Amino acid sequence: MAKTAVRIIRKSIFTFLKNYEYFTSTPALLAFPFAISTLLSQSLISQSSYLFLFVQTRLRSLFLAAGFPELFALVDLKLSQTILTFLFALPFTLSFLLLAKASVIRALGLSLEYYHQPWILLFNPLLITQICNLVAILSVNATFFCILVVCFDVLRIFSPGLLFLLSATGAVVYSIILANAYIMCNLALILSGIDKQGGFISIFRACVLIRGRVATALSLAVPINVGLAGIEALFQYRVVRAYNHRAMALNTSMVLEGILIGYLYAILLVLDTIAGSLFLESCKRTCRIDQEDVYCHKIEIQENECVS
Repeated sequence: MAKTAVRIIRKSIFTFLKNYEYFTSTPALLAFPFAISTLLSQSLISQSSYLFLFVQTRLRSLFLAAGFPELFALVDLKLSQTILTFLFALPFTLSFLLLAKASVIRALGLSLEYYHQPWILLFNPLLITQICNLVAILSVNATFFCILVVCFDVLRIFSPGLLFLLSATGAVVYSIILANAYIMCNLALILSGIDKQGGFISIFRACVLIRGRVATALSLAVPINVGLAGIEALFQYRVVRAYNHRAMALNTSMVLEGILIGYLYAILLVLDTIAGSLFLESCKRTCRIDQEDVYCHKIEIQENECVS
């Protein structure tokens, strides 16, 4: 699995460098507004802001009312940040990010029907799939928390001493489930652009295609997410920290440095789309080979039956 992931990453970098002029222009510039909105949202939504405190208070009240222990209610800190960041960047996600992904998929030539047509035609299936992804993520969260509420109620009756252990285990399991859900939805989004089919069918097909290759998908997602987190930390240190240190005084160098960091973030999003597209294509080739082998095997059995 690790060798496959390394091979795909190397091929992705080679593909990016081979078409360097295009990938660093149209897709990167389209992804730039989404990148800037994501970077700015983490600084604009501070923990002392009224909106953040409002969402955190409501989530904590909801967790406590559902019967969650006080320890697990601390998750609302990170969850509040995630929700507000998501809402702040949502308009850019449904527009610029999808357009950037469509331009990358079209440039790779994986959608044969759209190969000689404008890449803008890929936007509609991507938009439909992205909306379905939002519904799927909400469903995963709702299902997990419902199951967790039932587990807390059962343990509170039969074994109250295990509530702390369940809280810690639940937080870990929740992180794993959510990470897999995000990876699956991201691959479904790319697949909808490749096959020009949007909706829940793309999510289902992505689950089928990467069956047995989840470890490879995770290995591809980890370096990309580590790189994105590193760029976010760099933006907070070089731009936000300097802005606060200078008492709300902006200058040209600070703005240019923020633009450069946002552009690097957009470049990494382009690389993520390239890697996901190549990974899905390798999965599709493997599935076609397996189907051909099975089909040949069936023909061989039928011929043997005819002879007998």
